[in-house]
Amino acid sequence: MDILNLLLSGFAEALQPTNFIMMLLGCAIGLFVGAMPGLGSVNGVAILLSITFLVPPNAAIIFLCAVYYGAMYGGAISSVMLGIPGASTA
Repeated sequence: MDILNLLLSGFAEALQPTNFIMMLLGCAIGLFVGAMPGLGSVNGVAILLSITFLVPPNAAIIFLCAVYYGAMYGGAISSVMLGIPGASTA
């Protein structure tokens, strides 16, 4: 039962308004970065790492994870729409 309580407290922390906004913002920026040719998920995280010094640690980690996963999805846009690989993972 203790594991379930810890899991629910993790979800409660991730769904705080500040963290949720950072998650949505990170997904949007990551989608844009992933769709741009020449930029990938690792580059997007490295470029946006300096922004995370201004926010609390939980929000920063959530933001960087959202940028990474958004960029992974954004890299697949060109391969699905145009049939050409847009990223090395596509």
